[in-house]
Amino acid sequence: MTQIDINCDLAEGGKFDAQLMPLISSCNIACGGHYGNQATINTAVQLAVQYKVNIGAHPSYPDPVNFGRKSIDMPIEELKITLKNQILKVKNAAENLGEKLHHIKPHGALYNDVVRDEKKANLLVGLVEEIDTELILFVPPKSVIKKVAQSRLKIWIEGFADRNYEADFSLVSRSKNNAVLHQKEAVFQHVFSMVSKGKIFLNKDTFLQANFDTICVHSDTENSVEILSYLNEKLTTKYIKIGG
Repeated sequence: MTQIDINCDLAEGGKFDAQLMPLISSCNIACGGHYGNQATINTAVQLAVQYKVNIGAHPSYPDPVNFGRKSIDMPIEELKITLKNQILKVKNAAENLGEKLHHIKPHGALYNDVVRDEKKANLLVGLVEEIDTELILFVPPKSVIKKVAQSRLKIWIEGFADRNYEADFSLVSRSKNNAVLHQKEAVFQHVFSMVSKGKIFLNKDTFLQANFDTICVHSDTENSVEILSYLNEKLTTKYIKIGG
């Protein structure tokens, strides 16, 4: 049976974390940069432990006003300090319950920036090395952060279940009508193609080729619980197990 990790960004103020956690195998916990505090982190970690879900930190630019979705030009050392503090909040919360931090996934504008910005990519990779060389870093395919990290850290290549792609592997802008996949059937076909064929279809005849280790479903997609429930059901019928 094929196995694929399904991850979800949680502890971001959504209403459905407790319903989503049993349906995934990895969670990315907001740690105060774009949203959250120690209380929300602790709650998410407790849920992850309860459902045996991999615990990840989801650091971002320190910008709750813009939910971490705006790139910030800040001194590189200041960025390192805030990212380290964010990650350690999740790491310590996990260790307090006898668990280990499993992975790091940058959020929002930071995620987008390290796709192309070698300086910030090196900063993030170096920081993860400093904290724990056994941590896994989630990275997009065909990205600078992937190239920087692949010889230094464990990496998982990440795809997105509920987002459409451009030809350069970037996600279609949320300002466009076709950015987000809402229909559970369309999301399943998108994911099944990624897992079984290593393909992201841009249209009927055009596709991108990539192999994925983990696939994200966004918790703020309106029907995320329905989507993940359907994915769990349908992937099983295709002999694909969710797990990481």
